[in-house]
Amino acid sequence: MNEFERAVVVIPAHNEATRLPDSLKAVVTAAACSSMSVLTVVVLDACDDASADLVGRFGSDVHFVEVDLRNVGASRAAGFGYARASAGMDCTDESRVWYATTDADTQVDPDWLIRQTASDADMVLGVVRIANWRHLPAAAVRRYLSAYRSKRRQDGHGHVHGANMGFRAEAYWRVGGFAALPTGEDVDLARRFEEHGLRIDRNERLSVTTSARQKGKAPRGFAAHLRRFGPTADREPA
Repeated sequence: MNEFERAVVVIPAHNEATRLPDSLKAVVTAAACSSMSVLTVVVLDACDDASADLVGRFGSDVHFVEVDLRNVGASRAAGFGYARASAGMDCTDESRVWYATTDADTQVDPDWLIRQTASDADMVLGVVRIANWRHLPAAAVRRYLSAYRSKRRQDGHGHVHGANMGFRAEAYWRVGGFAALPTGEDVDLARRFEEHGLRIDRNERLSVTTSARQKGKAPRGFAAHLRRFGPTADREPA
């Protein structure tokens, strides 16, 4: 039986009106497949597109918060802060609450939350897969896949993706939550979990689909990483 009663999923978004609907449909499906009560918080950060028009289209368990932070780390933190303060997630026993985060250009699988909460770890780090490579040449794709598969640690894969991570609520607050970093907020949080001696499950079977775009919202984020595998680049994945 799942030890968690509630879950919060946070999705930061900056002008993602075209991609966000598919991301939300996938998260809503994952929530429906779970036995938990799931609150999804979309943090619209300095959006001047049609993202706000999505409010109310995905049910009462999907909340939209508008901020002007222009910072993905601060946006993720704002989402979890909102959930903690909201009446709907006012749970005195945070040991029964699971937090997860993904991105607006990412689609999670239906069993995403089930698989995250099946672990007895304090944090679960998954991997990403790209379904459509049409914007990258075949040689770049091969370089990327080779480097991605080779990045390993003794305790599992060596990747940290804000698009596919989850953690116990009490552990998240214990380490101080997401820092206001424009890039690398996910790696920073995982590092602090490690420094606190918390258990991390680096699960390479927990995968989500993300985009292969090379112009992303976060400087030095995943999109910038993909650009490194062009004709003149040969670097390790983040």
